[in-house]
Amino acid sequence: MPDGTDQALDQLSLAERLARVQAAVTDAASAAGRPASDVTTIVVTKFHPAELIRDLHALGVRDVAENRHQEAAAKVHELSDLGDLTWHFVGQLQSKKARQVAAYAHAVHSIDRVALVQALSVARERPLDCFVQVNLTDDPGRGGVDPSSLEPLVEAVLSTPSLALRGVMAVAPLGEEPRRAFARLGGFSQRLRALAPGAVGISAGMSHDFREAIAEGATHLRIGTAITGNRPQHG
Repeated sequence: MPDGTDQALDQLSLAERLARVQAAVTDAASAAGRPASDVTTIVVTKFHPAELIRDLHALGVRDVAENRHQEAAAKVHELSDLGDLTWHFVGQLQSKKARQVAAYAHAVHSIDRVALVQALSVARERPLDCFVQVNLTDDPGRGGVDPSSLEPLVEAVLSTPSLALRGVMAVAPLGEEPRRAFARLGGFSQRLRALAPGAVGISAGMSHDFREAIAEGATHLRIGTAITGNRPQHG
């Protein structure tokens, strides 16, 4: 995003940024012939203080996301009085941190290997919602399961009582037209639903490409900067 756009974004209030994104989501859903209520906007709050989440809550936001365990755990603790927040974990998750994340997260969007499924197999009062992340690139170092291994991973999730499979997740590759990438993700969603018909969720779309994601069926958006403003500068 150009610097001028960055500066303009930060000149808007949090309420204005949120309203602008909500209007764009409604417009994109309408253009796709879908009700806006089909789309859940999750605000990604990484690197921002817990107070920002409190401000978002006051504006009606209930779904927030973090991608680092240590930061997420601290915010969950600090905001424990806001009992109606839904916490989504959207970053790559180490198996050794899985149980700690499962203790506070309501949903994990980055299930990408059987070892992680096994690590999350812990007794819970209610199953942990999860999305299987698919790698849309040819780079095995990127997050997500290789499409050739999608079905075995789905089967592993389905056989784990502590997990509730909700659908697929992906990040559009840099340098590729987002809508084309999200169309491929829609195909992987169909493959997943052949095994789990109720897992219709598609977690896709961020600040720069959520409109294209909605056009291709996204049900959960992971939007940071467009709502939160630019990340605080770190020394």
